[in-house]
Amino acid sequence: MNTSTPYGIDVLAFGPHPDDVEIFCGGVLIVLADLGYRTGIVDLTRGELASQGTVDERAHEAELAAKVMGLAVRDNLGLPDGFIDPTPNSPHLPVVVEAIRRHRPELLLIPWIEERHPDHVAAAGLLTRAVFMAGLPKFATPGGAAPFTPRQTLHYEMRHRMTPSFIVDTSKAWDRKARAIACHASQLTRRNQAAATLISSTLAIEAIEARDRYRGSEIGVRHGEALYGLQMLGLLDPLAHFRANPAS
Repeated sequence: MNTSTPYGIDVLAFGPHPDDVEIFCGGVLIVLADLGYRTGIVDLTRGELASQGTVDERAHEAELAAKVMGLAVRDNLGLPDGFIDPTPNSPHLPVVVEAIRRHRPELLLIPWIEERHPDHVAAAGLLTRAVFMAGLPKFATPGGAAPFTPRQTLHYEMRHRMTPSFIVDTSKAWDRKARAIACHASQLTRRNQAAATLISSTLAIEAIEARDRYRGSEIGVRHGEALYGLQMLGLLDPLAHFRANPAS
């Protein structure tokens, strides 16, 4: 692992499409921004295969959502929507590794490995491999950025329920999370029945909040978002932790 390169942005979340981070871990990013950390999003694709909305519309919506969430940076790698390649020899791998090395996040958030959407599954595989490769000095990238390994990488929950390592209290962030999601109007408004998707359902926002309320109920708060880490988490001061998190 590389330890000499200083960290860049505090928290960085990767999403397969321009609205995924808002929906699935937007609350966490808002909470961390409120705590004074520099947060950012890297969207892998422009969402060009979406049933509704143009690339330009989606880019504008992503910018609006970034302002609502208080992001320090938002980037888009322009990988092909519907064709994210997670294989070892993927041409997308150096592009993603370069992004990780360029932003140098202390905390990295990536999608969970099980999902209904093929792009979400592929993104999880690609990012898991990229995090490892980012720390290898001999792995070359287009921009030649120095090797880098985040302090911690965590998976965020999407539609498939996972067993979390912990749940973040996002109660104070829910209203702004809902506003950030609402910025993606092209995806939320069902323009015709042929373009029907889960996110364009009239029940979509209620379903998202129901999931967040369920996760919140597990730690005794109104809203929460689940995160999972492959590495065992350690506590330097267990009593201080439980004093600060009485429901845990």
